[in-house]
Amino acid sequence: MNQENWVERLFQIIRLLWVCQLVYVGIWVFQHATPLLYPFIIALLIALIINKPVTFMTSKFRIPRWLSVIIALLVLILLAGGVATLIITETVVEIGELAKRLPVVAQELAHYLQTTISQDFLMGLYNQIQWFYAQLDQGYQEKLASTVGSAISTITNVGQNLIVKFLDGLKNLLLSLPNMATVSVISIMGAFFISKDFSLWEARARRLLPTGVNSRLDQIFIDLRNALFGFVKAQLTLISLTAAIVIIGLLVMRVEYAITIGLITGLVDLLPYLGTGTVFVPWIIYMFFKGNYTMVIGLSILYGVVLIFRQIIEPKVVAENVGLDPLLTLVALFVGLQLFGFLGLIIGPVSLVMINALVKANVFVDVWGYIRGRKT
Repeated sequence: MNQENWVERLFQIIRLLWVCQLVYVGIWVFQHATPLLYPFIIALLIALIINKPVTFMTSKFRIPRWLSVIIALLVLILLAGGVATLIITETVVEIGELAKRLPVVAQELAHYLQTTISQDFLMGLYNQIQWFYAQLDQGYQEKLASTVGSAISTITNVGQNLIVKFLDGLKNLLLSLPNMATVSVISIMGAFFISKDFSLWEARARRLLPTGVNSRLDQIFIDLRNALFGFVKAQLTLISLTAAIVIIGLLVMRVEYAITIGLITGLVDLLPYLGTGTVFVPWIIYMFFKGNYTMVIGLSILYGVVLIFRQIIEPKVVAENVGLDPLLTLVALFVGLQLFGFLGLIIGPVSLVMINALVKANVFVDVWGYIRGRKT
């Protein structure tokens, strides 16, 4: 390799290291700046959401932009507050109904357990275990006792840790309420100022960047916006289908409050890991102890249908609405789950959407061309 090629390779390595350094600095800045600036990031998102309605009202009705912004923000707050109020009210009503029925449910469960434990075959099983234990030599008895004691201690510790974590989470939630209120106020005020002078802020941002970068960012923004609305649409489609299946199944089984239970099940289907199991699993266990095996079988079949349907349809629905390949979407869901836990079910597809937007905008081609030293 001649000297000219060596020099070219050296500059390619330098440019590669420079790109890696920029990526590292960008990630570092994002990690450290987000906790400080997230209310204003929320404000920017709100401003982007209401920008088109604000522009429409300003041009259509000939009213000042600041008044259009106030109207749009009020409508958004009323919609969000209305939905939250509806959900909270429905939840409180359902919890109240459940609280009324809990004593009856607990009494039925206690009666069933008492009847079951008093049956002869359980007493016989206990006598057999006791006899088997008596046949063991002293060393095995001590080892078995130690193992059982360790198991009970482990279960006790796990229960204590779960209770402590639940109470800590409840405490942190209550302590975070004032902060959430502050963040909400700052975000709304920030959204007002950003949206009021949206064109001015956009022009300032564009002046800071080269023309080529602006065109790339426009393409990336369009792809991300379409993917974001597509992702929201996909989730609404999934929970609607889940709710519809549950409602139909419960109506077939002639269960009371089928529509309410179906709607609640559709909402909790958004919970990663837990999902519809939050409703079905305790319900199935309760019906089993109550001795209603027909309902146990029916609920188990319905739960299985919902799980299978969700696993089959989710990659396809997300892919079609977000504009991604179903296989890549499935890979993103699995990788995100393995790396980030239940949050990965959101981080995975979102990361794939961002990568796809960068690919469509030829960002990776431009970066590779820069590293190679070629103009794109």
